[in-house]
Amino acid sequence: MGIRDIFGRKNTIEKLSLRELQGEEIRLRNRLERLKKDINQIEKKKKQLFQEGIGADKLKKKMLAQEIKSLDMEQKLKLKDFTTAQKQYTLIKNLIIVKKYEKELRKTGVWEKLNSVEPEELEQALIKINLDGKEFDEMVEGLNRVFEMEIAEFEESEDQTERELMKAWSQVEAGEADVEDVAEKVVSIDRRLEEDEEL
Repeated sequence: MGIRDIFGRKNTIEKLSLRELQGEEIRLRNRLERLKKDINQIEKKKKQLFQEGIGADKLKKKMLAQEIKSLDMEQKLKLKDFTTAQKQYTLIKNLIIVKKYEKELRKTGVWEKLNSVEPEELEQALIKINLDGKEFDEMVEGLNRVFEMEIAEFEESEDQTERELMKAWSQVEAGEADVEDVAEKVVSIDRRLEEDEEL
């Protein structure tokens, strides 16, 4: 069962079953684990082939380069798959949380907002936020923010975090920075985002 099956054209959040959502969560978690394993195995294989090329003749190096390029393409496809599955997993986790708080959300009026939104819009909104581990009030605030069309704000903060992390990893891998220093910077990035969300 995929996202489109859950959010059929006539399906509303009202009709979604908690049991089905939990089943989908398990399926997606397993898929993510498999993809992660595959991506790591491909990476290992690429490194192994690279090692084989050290000191080899030109023909051998050309053959290895082709193999590595082929593995690289396979890895990119798996990574794309992983990213899609990760978004689906976030959506499902958020839907489970929303369904668990259905009674309380009805009392606050947020449930009606959720129910009146087109399934595609709701899907996009719930992919952009993380309700996992949040207190009920924080969750309601997050949902309200999404429906006040502040989605761009969420995207911006996620993109910023990703950029900072990629930069940090690349500095450590290039030997330009110490792991401990970069880890501290990453923590401060998270703190900065938390402060932004509190505003």
